[in-house]
Amino acid sequence: MTKFGRFTILSLLLALALVLVACGGGAQDATPTEAPAEAAPTEEAAPEATEAPAEETTTEEMPADMAFPMMSGGALEAAMNGDYAGTVVTVDGPFADADTVKFEQSVAAFEEATGIDVQYIGGKEFEGSIGVRVEAGDAPDIADFPQPGLLATFVRQGYVVDVSTFLSDEWLAQQYNPSWLDMGQIEGPDGVITAGVWHRFNGKSLVWYPKAAFDAAGYEVPETWDDLLALTQQIADDGDPAWCIGIESGAATGWPATDWTEETVLRTTSLENYDAWVRGELPFDSPEIRTAIEAWSEIWFNPDYVYGGTNGIVSTNFGDSPAPMFEDPPGCWLHKQGNFITGFFPEGAQAGVDYDFFYLPPIDEQYGRPFLVAGDIMSMFNDRPEVRALMEYFTTPESASGWLETGGALAAHQTATPDMYGVDLERGIAELVSQATSFRFDGSDLMPGEVGGGSFWKGMTDYVSGAADLDTVLAEIDASWPAQ
Repeated sequence: MTKFGRFTILSLLLALALVLVACGGGAQDATPTEAPAEAAPTEEAAPEATEAPAEETTTEEMPADMAFPMMSGGALEAAMNGDYAGTVVTVDGPFADADTVKFEQSVAAFEEATGIDVQYIGGKEFEGSIGVRVEAGDAPDIADFPQPGLLATFVRQGYVVDVSTFLSDEWLAQQYNPSWLDMGQIEGPDGVITAGVWHRFNGKSLVWYPKAAFDAAGYEVPETWDDLLALTQQIADDGDPAWCIGIESGAATGWPATDWTEETVLRTTSLENYDAWVRGELPFDSPEIRTAIEAWSEIWFNPDYVYGGTNGIVSTNFGDSPAPMFEDPPGCWLHKQGNFITGFFPEGAQAGVDYDFFYLPPIDEQYGRPFLVAGDIMSMFNDRPEVRALMEYFTTPESASGWLETGGALAAHQTATPDMYGVDLERGIAELVSQATSFRFDGSDLMPGEVGGGSFWKGMTDYVSGAADLDTVLAEIDASWPAQ
């Protein structure tokens, strides 16, 4: 339902806020040295129209009743002035059940402040239905893609609007770490475009441990990969396997091993090589990828280091694998997995008491502290002023507030602050993420389905189970890559 009535009630307050904006109370900068933001086209301008002269983006705090920052001279500012009140913007995506509620909570402030009605039409069948809608000429205004690989298909076909036509480089650089912006660059029919803006995400580069028992044993959180290997050996010397590892997942068996591979690729070679590998330009059977796999193999293939031994990894379900960590005494002590894994922890287990986490340490310091992520990118199919306004809102952490306040995901925006998180666990992970030097999306999700969800999963499973050696596995994965 359109929030026009409530918009009318807010009009006087918003008018005052807009006076303050006109006097210099613009966007809230990430750093005080940020360059001025460029203005976006006006409501009447076509998508390819030349942008208006840049207006200065100030560093002052936004008025409290405006609730979120914005780009000076952009569509969101016009929307806040009531220019698009009564219009409708449709959003499609994979949200269902509780996530639908969180999305609606996240856009409520935007609807209240602008009078624009955001209608969510997605669900669990999104990935199958979005192609049908686009090809039928019934594309939603905005779609939330949890897999950039699927988005790339529509970009190549020319259906997706380049958001850099109305969001300035300065604004995007203020809101996002450069790695997020890199991951949004996708090749279209007329060249590379900025195919969307990042929204919520889950962090994968985490190691979980049983905090109370860990502290009582005198173990210390490792800062380097050598420290991690030393801790693994220390735990083994004390008579326990350090690691809880399982990769069984039905038809998707093997995917945790692909995550470990992606983590170690990021820690042993450059971002350029990671990107080339994901695109199929750097073979699996290359020194760079071999080195990465051998790094985690040093842990996985030592039966003293893994609960149930190496032979138990393939038969242990990924969600069940951390369970021994909660035994008294722990059966294993370390488990690498994304922040979603807490949903598989025993009921009643308390973060900060029964378990805690640390960053999976770097291997080669020259590659910094990379963070592997899986997240959602908002992309635009229909170019209207009110759609531009909502896309601009999605560049702010306030647009993910439903998840930040109640838990379940993190904000991709570097302007998110700890006080925005209502759950201590996510707040702690967000603080850890803020120390990352770079980000990259889950590689298998970016690869063609035949590889990322096929031969890569199977190959890693065959390698770990002993059904095939590494030479055979890497050659088979490379051979499965579809012809360009």
